[in-house]
Amino acid sequence: MTVPAPAREPVVIGLGGNVGTEAAIVERFDRARAALAVLAGGAGVRSARLYRSAPVGPDQPWFLNTAVQIAAFDGQPGELIAALLEIERLLGRRRDAEARWGPRPIDLDALVWGPRLVRTPELEVPHPRLAERRFALLPLIDLAGEDFVIPGRGAAGELARGVADQPCAEVAATW
Repeated sequence: MTVPAPAREPVVIGLGGNVGTEAAIVERFDRARAALAVLAGGAGVRSARLYRSAPVGPDQPWFLNTAVQIAAFDGQPGELIAALLEIERLLGRRRDAEARWGPRPIDLDALVWGPRLVRTPELEVPHPRLAERRFALLPLIDLAGEDFVIPGRGAAGELARGVADQPCAEVAATW
């Protein structure tokens, strides 16, 4: 009996950071994008615009945010989250030493994974707070369009209009 290969579906990864200069943050984003290209197995990576947004937590610098879409990932949810956490670690993030919603050199979040709904103890996709965060929705729209339906949530553009009051502005069309 032949077992079919797992579906190769695109994954959109949100990137954020607010520790160091903007140039240092963008450098970490570049290095994360390169690592994600390896994770995609040569399937291709696309980048969203670069945005500046207000932090969720108090008393900290504003964030830079963006997203990348890897054209295909055929691993399991545990493999995806392990890879994202390792990339963060390699780029200087120490989760055990930071406050929840506090400053961080880099943050990688799986925003969407094709049409999948993933619920494991380690990973929830679509990201559980995606629909509430303009800084994540705008880069997703750059990559997937306003009409992209976030599984279980609705159209990305409509959701973004619902959080239009959140401070988030484009910094650069490319990075």
